[in-house]
Amino acid sequence: MTFRAPVSEYEFLLNHVVGYGAIPATDRFAEATPDVVSAILNEAGKMCDEVMAPLQRNGDLTPAFLENGVLRTSPGFGDGFKAIADGGWIGMSAPEEHGGMGLPLTVATAVNEMMAGACLSLQLAPLMTQGQIEALEHHAPDAIKELYLPKLISGEWSGTMNLTEPQAGSDVGALSSKAEPNGDGTYAVSGQKIFISWGDNDFCGNICHLVLARLPDGVPGTKGISLFLVPKFLPDADGNPGAANDLKVVSLEHKMGLHGSPTCVMQYDGATGWLIGEEHGGMAAMFTMMNNARLGVGGQGVGAGEGAYQHALAYALERKQGKTASGTIADHADVRRMLMEMKADLFASRAILLACAQAIDMQTATGAKDWAARAAFLTPIAKAFGTDTGIRVAETGVQVHGGMGFIEESGAAQYYRDVRVTAIYEGTNGIQSMDLVARKMMDGGEMGFALIDEIEEQAERARTTHPNMAESVWQACESLREATEWLAAQQDMQDRFAGSVPYLRAFARVLGGHYHLAAAMADQGGPREKLARFYITRMLPEHGSLLAHAQAGAAGAFALTLDELAG
Repeated sequence: MTFRAPVSEYEFLLNHVVGYGAIPATDRFAEATPDVVSAILNEAGKMCDEVMAPLQRNGDLTPAFLENGVLRTSPGFGDGFKAIADGGWIGMSAPEEHGGMGLPLTVATAVNEMMAGACLSLQLAPLMTQGQIEALEHHAPDAIKELYLPKLISGEWSGTMNLTEPQAGSDVGALSSKAEPNGDGTYAVSGQKIFISWGDNDFCGNICHLVLARLPDGVPGTKGISLFLVPKFLPDADGNPGAANDLKVVSLEHKMGLHGSPTCVMQYDGATGWLIGEEHGGMAAMFTMMNNARLGVGGQGVGAGEGAYQHALAYALERKQGKTASGTIADHADVRRMLMEMKADLFASRAILLACAQAIDMQTATGAKDWAARAAFLTPIAKAFGTDTGIRVAETGVQVHGGMGFIEESGAAQYYRDVRVTAIYEGTNGIQSMDLVARKMMDGGEMGFALIDEIEEQAERARTTHPNMAESVWQACESLREATEWLAAQQDMQDRFAGSVPYLRAFARVLGGHYHLAAAMADQGGPREKLARFYITRMLPEHGSLLAHAQAGAAGAFALTLDELAG
């Protein structure tokens, strides 16, 4: 499979669409100037193209496996991870005092997405470690930070997150894992966790697990949960891996895709762990990691979609079929429609990701509450729309291949199988949508209205150069404003939840129109203006039907009884 990291696309988005210039204008990120970022993106792009992309197919055909209790990873993955670690790509946004680069998360988001496009199974390993680094940075005691962060940042050790149990999936509060104080500042952690991505590997010196468990005095539900750092090997006096801890990989899940990424069932039998954060404050600490991961998973969706798009485009340019100008299927109108939709949605979802990351960076640099609220509002949209886009683009890629898309040899199906889980893990996209219309609208929708105002202001400025596109975006915004007012006024949360998925998608559609319009203004007469016109004319109108669905309330969704559903 050939892959080309979309470096130029990211440079254009950062410099002309999402306002990256505000980030290096802060003291915190003053050194992350556009020319420095360009050099970083180009270097990361080479690593993606030359090191990671060749491993994509290999991971699918030669999955990770357990051999006498020892996990064996796909051939080449160890060298690939080493290249990621040696390049400093794990610690891009990690603190410099512990060996990280201290770069903006916006830059890390771009690099992570390119890595996901090259080889999603392998990219998931550093992504999990990055989330753990952030959780430890914010919540761990100093002694833990000093020992673990340098090793995680360097890639010498890797990190995981352990939430899910057989009886506790999205309802994390139902977990049964226990932690007993050992009397020496450590805890004995016991329980079973499932769906643990990269729960073990054979190329890092230690695997560090963040595990949610309940202390003896922990109350039922999420308020009684604490978070513990439980390493595979207990560090000795010099901080090196020592005795094996009381934990093991019970089995590996047999999955639809992501075969190169081992998904483990983990068993803890009185394993030694250290408390991270406050007692019974585990969810707050874990959400630091999960919010980091949700943005990262949105990037995984876009990255996998980029890989699928490139794969489909290459096939369309080679496949001879019918009488067209080029002699290939790329000049059939319907194939061209599919390719344009793929490219247009990737641009929109990528812009939303970067806008979310920029808000996080600006909040980090300034401490402003408005930036924090903006980041919080955009996170579920970035995660859900980014992964939905990746799935839709990968599925369309199979369609572009026609019959060959259904044949595994073509490689088209792998992108779809691999990316499908991104809409499920780190909080299903339905949960992201419910979060958007509930927790993120506790302010009465204030941040949503602020974004709508911003979109309309740009549309007004664009009327002189792009009147038709500007009018379409402005009108879509007004529809979105009315729907937001309706949702914010609903006291019965079921009425909000029933329409939350179409509402999130509609909001993303309008944001996509906003960013495409910005691209058209920056590239008048160029290919990005043409792509913007396609999106705004043909794809943005979808918002209307989505918003009608969003405002229909819950009654229709419950119209059939459970017996009638089964009948």
